[in-house]
Amino acid sequence: MVSLGCTMEISKIKAYILKPKGALIALVSQYGIMPFTAFSLAKVFKLSSFEALSVLICGCCPGGMLSNIFSLALNGDMNLSIVMTTFSTTMALGMMPLLLYLYCKGLSLVNKVPYRGISVTLVSTLIPCGIGIFLNHRYPRYSKTATKTGLLILLIAVVIIAILSIMLNGSTLLALLLPRLIVTTALMPAIGYSLGYTLASLCGLSERCKRTVSLETGFQNIQLCSTILKAAFSQEEIGALYLFPLIFLVFQLSEALILVVIYRSFEMVKKFQQNGSRRIYLTEEHKDSTHPS
Repeated sequence: MVSLGCTMEISKIKAYILKPKGALIALVSQYGIMPFTAFSLAKVFKLSSFEALSVLICGCCPGGMLSNIFSLALNGDMNLSIVMTTFSTTMALGMMPLLLYLYCKGLSLVNKVPYRGISVTLVSTLIPCGIGIFLNHRYPRYSKTATKTGLLILLIAVVIIAILSIMLNGSTLLALLLPRLIVTTALMPAIGYSLGYTLASLCGLSERCKRTVSLETGFQNIQLCSTILKAAFSQEEIGALYLFPLIFLVFQLSEALILVVIYRSFEMVKKFQQNGSRRIYLTEEHKDSTHPS
């Protein structure tokens, strides 16, 4: 988060705060699109009660920090990304209890909302980002190095955690590989990315902002989902679904990586075509200058 803060500018953050269009879009996307998507998919695929609960809880969570990382990878607007994540996480203190009550009526999940976890997420976003913004403002020549170093450390950490999680929980995860649950889990981030991009387009945002909103919509805070599942149910009650957030995380990451590969490939092809056109133009210009009519 410090390294991401190094990509941000105080003036642009202030502009997004004074004109909270992005923050309002975050509210609609995170607490409108994603919970309804989770509810609809649970109904369409006729998930069991605990499967549906796991999907719904995940859909009611705010945006996660990973959306900020992938926004950078997709050349999104980092200032908007952090503002949206901060706003959606702050609103989670009130919106998560409300959504869990509306979508899971009759269950005591409202009392299981991890207010401490939400607060920790908020603090662990704002303070490191603030340090990064300060570094970028006072020592801009070091900000790019800090960003690259931080992202490299994060990439290594994510790979190690993913490998260890699969090694330690591989046999239990196999119990979750039911077709209806896998299809639901795979569709949820994809629908979030698509509808987030559509919403940003309807709001007339720039292409960079569209990509940012898309990722902010599709990414959920998996840690909070895991915390609620652990607090609300015993492992005997919920069984293998105890590890559902890990499966959801895999699909979030893999689908976001596909988007990054597509975007980067498109940019490379576009740059290659532009360079080719420029070389042809310079060649023609050189011929005209050496062979005057």
